[in-house]
Amino acid sequence: MQSQPAAKENATLATENTLPWGPRLAQESRLRELDELLARAGKGEATIASEIERAALLGALDRRQEAQLAFIDILQRWPANFSALNEFGTLLASMGAIDAACRVHAEAILHHPDKAMGRVNLANLLLRANRHEEARVHYEAALKSDPHHAQAHQGLGAVLADFGDRERAREHFRKGFQGHAISTLPYRGSAPPVPLLQLVSSGGGNIPTAPFLDDCIFSTSVAVADYLDPAAPLPPHRLIFNAIGDADLCGRALGAAIHLTSRSAAPVINDPDAVMRTGRIDNARRLAHLPGVMAPKTLLTARDVLTGGSGAAWVLNQQLTFPLLLRSPGYHTGRNFILVESEADLPGAAASLPGNELLVIEYLDARGKDGSARKYRVMLIGGKIYPLHLAISRNWKVHYFTSDMADQAEHRAEESAFLADMRSVVGDKAMGALSAIGDALSLDYAGVDFGMNANGELLLFEANATMVIASPDGDPRWAYRHPAITSVIHAVVAMIRERAADGTHAA
Repeated sequence: MQSQPAAKENATLATENTLPWGPRLAQESRLRELDELLARAGKGEATIASEIERAALLGALDRRQEAQLAFIDILQRWPANFSALNEFGTLLASMGAIDAACRVHAEAILHHPDKAMGRVNLANLLLRANRHEEARVHYEAALKSDPHHAQAHQGLGAVLADFGDRERAREHFRKGFQGHAISTLPYRGSAPPVPLLQLVSSGGGNIPTAPFLDDCIFSTSVAVADYLDPAAPLPPHRLIFNAIGDADLCGRALGAAIHLTSRSAAPVINDPDAVMRTGRIDNARRLAHLPGVMAPKTLLTARDVLTGGSGAAWVLNQQLTFPLLLRSPGYHTGRNFILVESEADLPGAAASLPGNELLVIEYLDARGKDGSARKYRVMLIGGKIYPLHLAISRNWKVHYFTSDMADQAEHRAEESAFLADMRSVVGDKAMGALSAIGDALSLDYAGVDFGMNANGELLLFEANATMVIASPDGDPRWAYRHPAITSVIHAVVAMIRERAADGTHAA
């Protein structure tokens, strides 16, 4: 039975979400003023600023198609107007039209090459697309125009961190986040929002939250934990969502998050202390003992140990055999992650990876009878297990975007069966293993990537919070995937709203 305080909070939240919301009413009032002004004055050079404000306001009110048409109308008459191009590119990015947004921001740069903000907006989109070298060019150009541009320093820091230049990255992060460690994302809802504080790390390793933090439901303040002044007041929030997910990369940020969450009475999703224990080495040690789990032996060593002449001897002394895997810590989606077939290949392979230290990982063979490797992904949301996808590939390094799924109908049929009835595909032993892994992780939001062996045991690849819930494009071949993805997203949103209802406004 629900406690009286919890019931009261739930009732309060429900009431808040049915009342007219003051800021929304103010936006609608301002839009009517602009409509009346433009009706009287017409459209011309004297009213261009009002037209741009109106178009941007339509976007803020979630009337995005109208906003898009308004910007197109403006740019047909004033194609080089920086403000219109900049706002239009931002709108397109918020709609998920990333390629179109890049073209609009590139057009702004063409006409206004010295405008730092235009460079930064394009670079941010390139960074999201993992086009790091192109992003770097624009961040550096922005800093030539404005050496103190905070967002340019933040972005260049992210690029350098990805390149493995952690020391220079920290210097740019310091310049970029000092005094700018908290930001507020746009809210487009018509009812009072659920105020949420999201914690992130400066150097990546964060949970991608865009699929489920709906900006028509949640008003999100983002705090960069590792650069936030420990004494700085926190923005109003009913819930803290700790999006810092990579324990191998984000130790400093997670330590700061532990201190930060201790200052708030609000509920926390993904306790940073629990995330801290999900590094690859820690997971390999503690999860290997669970029934039905085969976890790879995982060690961290200096890269120089492996590039030298005694590297193979070191490997054998650790009771590892070839083939084995090498990985630079802190990278995902298969980047800087390679298979080493033999002793002779070890020095060159280690030398090709960034970083002073490398993870040495036992190779678990996930190939089936057909010779293809399989990687299953499930999400652990609020203690429940949800199937997300199955990727099948002839390559040992299986990722959905590089797999054979699009070209092989039989592979899609196999994935469809997994999504429809997970237990019948992986078996009771693996389901028990997944449940035990979830209990051990103690995370509200996490995922597990795994294969299967002939004995029905789970071959653990990865288990942590940094799992992406990626929706496929509109190709009808992927129609069978949408119900599973929608189910996971709904589960995350429901969990967040339930936790927020149990919380109180905090600051």
